[in-house]
Amino acid sequence: MAARSIARNQSAAAVAAAPVDRGLVHGICEKLQELIYSGEIAPGERLNEAALALRMGTSRGLIREALRTLTGIGLVVAVRNRGVFVRQISVREMLEIYELRALLFGHAAEQAAEHLSAADRREFEALLDGMDAACEADSGQRYDLLNLRFHALLVAQWSNQRAQQAYEDYAKELHLYRRRYFNATLNMRRSNSEHRRIYEAIAAGAKDRARRLAQAHVQHGRQRQLATLDVPAAPALRRQA
Repeated sequence: MAARSIARNQSAAAVAAAPVDRGLVHGICEKLQELIYSGEIAPGERLNEAALALRMGTSRGLIREALRTLTGIGLVVAVRNRGVFVRQISVREMLEIYELRALLFGHAAEQAAEHLSAADRREFEALLDGMDAACEADSGQRYDLLNLRFHALLVAQWSNQRAQQAYEDYAKELHLYRRRYFNATLNMRRSNSEHRRIYEAIAAGAKDRARRLAQAHVQHGRQRQLATLDVPAAPALRRQA
C-alpha cells in the first residue's frame, strides 16, 4: 500500500513538473478572449475550469494556465476561495482608460508622421479600404477586426515597446465594453472617416495635426461608447467625462 501511494505521489509530481506547452496555452487564451469579447461569457461570470476543459477538449491544467495569463492582462480576476471571474469594468474605469489611450494613440500618430515606410503606407490604405467594405456589408465583426489592426499598426510606428504594450493592454480591457457600438453602420462610417483623416495627416508628415486627430478619434470613441449606456445615466456621465 505504501509503495502504491508513493508511486501515485511521484506520478502526480511528475505531471505537475511537466513543461507547459505555451503554444497550446496561447491558443486557449485566444479562444477564451473571443468568448469574452463576444459576450458569450458575460462580465462577472465565473469561469469553471472543468467545464471549459471539456468544452475545448483540453486539460484543466492548460485551462488554469490560460486563466493565469488572462488574469495578468486584466480580463479576468481571481477571487480567493470563490474562483476566477470575467472582469467587470466600471464606467469610471472605462473613462480613465480612454483618457490614457488617447494620450498614447496621439503620440503614436505623431511618431508615425515621422517614420512611415512605404510598406506601412500600403498596409494602412488596404486596412482603410477593407473597413469601407465592411461598412458597405454592414459587418460589425469584420470592421472591428480591421479596426484593431489599424490601431495596432499605428501604435507600432512608435518604437517604445512599453508604450505599445500599455496601449494593447488598455485596448483589451476596453473590449469588455466596446464591441456593441460597432454594430451600428453609422458609427463604423464615422470611425473610419476619422481613420482616414488621421492617415492623411500622417502621410503628409503633419505631426501636430496627426496627434490632435488621433487623440480626438479615441475621445469620440469614448462618446460613442457612452451613448450605448442607459439613457438615464448618460447626462451625468457626460458631465463627468
